[in-house]
Amino acid sequence: MDQVIVAGQSVTLACVVVGYQGMVQWTKDGLALGGERDLPGWSRYSIVGDPAAGQHNLRIESAELGDDAVYECQATQAALRSQRAQLTVLLPPNDPVIQNGPIVRVQASVPYNLTCQVSGAKPAPEISWYRNGQLQDSALYAKDGKRATAISTLLVTPSTQDMGSAYTCRVTNPAAPAGRQTSITLDVLYPPTVILSVQPQTVAEGGKVSFLCTATANPEVTGYRWAKGGVVIAEANGDSYEARVDHSFFTQPVSCEVANVVGSTNVSTLVDVHFGPRLVSQPKPLTVDVGADASFTCAWAGNPPLTLAWTKKGSSVVLSNGNTLHLKTVTQEDAGTYVCKAIVPRIGVADKEVTLAVNGEGRGGAFHGGWALPGGGASMGGVSGGPVWAWGERVLDSGSEQRFTVDTALTEQGVLSALLIQPTRLEDFAQPYNCTAWNRFGARSASVTLARPPPPRDSAPPLSLLTPQATSSESPATSHTEHSEILEEEEGSRDIKVGSPAPDPGPTPFPPRGNARVSPPPLLKAQWPPCTSLGPVLPHIECPAGVGLGVPPRYGGWEFTPHWDADSISLFPIARGTGSLQTQAASLCQSHLGQFPPL
Repeated sequence: MDQVIVAGQSVTLACVVVGYQGMVQWTKDGLALGGERDLPGWSRYSIVGDPAAGQHNLRIESAELGDDAVYECQATQAALRSQRAQLTVLLPPNDPVIQNGPIVRVQASVPYNLTCQVSGAKPAPEISWYRNGQLQDSALYAKDGKRATAISTLLVTPSTQDMGSAYTCRVTNPAAPAGRQTSITLDVLYPPTVILSVQPQTVAEGGKVSFLCTATANPEVTGYRWAKGGVVIAEANGDSYEARVDHSFFTQPVSCEVANVVGSTNVSTLVDVHFGPRLVSQPKPLTVDVGADASFTCAWAGNPPLTLAWTKKGSSVVLSNGNTLHLKTVTQEDAGTYVCKAIVPRIGVADKEVTLAVNGEGRGGAFHGGWALPGGGASMGGVSGGPVWAWGERVLDSGSEQRFTVDTALTEQGVLSALLIQPTRLEDFAQPYNCTAWNRFGARSASVTLARPPPPRDSAPPLSLLTPQATSSESPATSHTEHSEILEEEEGSRDIKVGSPAPDPGPTPFPPRGNARVSPPPLLKAQWPPCTSLGPVLPHIECPAGVGLGVPPRYGGWEFTPHWDADSISLFPIARGTGSLQTQAASLCQSHLGQFPPL
């Protein structure tokens, strides 16, 4: 009958032939072992039992894997054969071996095959994997040969949590039911794990903060690298960095890069910096036609979050709270300066101005007058668009021609054109000077006259006064009077019409100084006689006679025209505007005299 034994054990295969007196022999896998009972040549084999009783048993001592075979007992003379008997010899496995153990060095996040090999077993063993005592699935298995060599592989993708983990390979078969095992420990190499912290977490602009870069790594850290907004901070090289912060720390992160032989890790953080409004994108001036739409855009940065407000300069009405201001179907009244204001609560306020110009009908000369001595210099100017000067038979839009020069400049009010006469002659005082401006909407003209004003009572030589007068080159339906009579008679004052030259009182001892300027006489007290107009009362101021004011400037939207009498120059506003007229007029005199008594 078949038998199963473990290698090293002994076994007896029984054979009894009753009443037979001839030779009995055994075969192994068909090979005859011989007829002698001690079976010469087979040291561990013998035939045992009582021959008289017909016992011819085969004894195998200390069975080996080579004894694993099919055996048969034969009575050759009687031509008798026993049933075949299968002897199975089992081999226990050797101790398993895990490659690269007992410490297996792996890299985090990089797949790795753990390999366990077992040899010398029959039948092939079962192989199981355990991680820290927990059975693992998905191992691959292979065997080879009668004396089996088995190999099992376990695919792992280690993480930092696998550092120091124990992996065990356990093998079993029927010859070793208790099994055998071996274990290895994982040494997981990984790049630095970094935590970047900042203290304090919220800080006002200009405050001091500390950054701390905490890292764990295997193997140890080899270096730190700090940067802000991608730019390396050369003075920082350890695990900490201190800085005084500005608004840029709110948008440009500070980063800490930590390295070891495996790799590097970069982490970054922004600082919650509180700062006032900062202009990111400024609005651009616009020029549009009447009836078109206009849009301005400005962008501010601030922390905490800011509030945005668009207004027109001089008005408190909020037109928009967004980055963009949309104006629909603009008119000339919409022209002006707009303000984009940003407010950061409890931090600060800032604004940015931008101008809107509206193309419409041309406006001929808002004139600035001047006066000159004959032989001296004179200048006159107007704010308009595309101006051309014409007088007598002369026409000049730019450059110089003999004694006449035209200078042109672009201002917020339009194109400023100035005609300079140097030196003046008597014939220059007998004709009007016409300034014509035009655009695709039409043309306008206005004129100014160069006149000789009366000198002071100390008989100064006659000075000449440039006085604006309103004219138009357009049809009556489209003409506009730019300068008109604004003052009426009131007690203590005289009728004064803008553009009316004063009488010539005769020569004066004061010589000219520079362009149309003479040395001033002793200061006279400023006076504010009453004057009236069709609108509200408009003050004027009297400056000492003989003062050369050149071209009177504009103040807060007002233009001042001088009028001479025997004692003083009276300055009258010729256009309405904003601000203190008294202060503006006084400043005008004071700027030319260098001082002026208090009003």
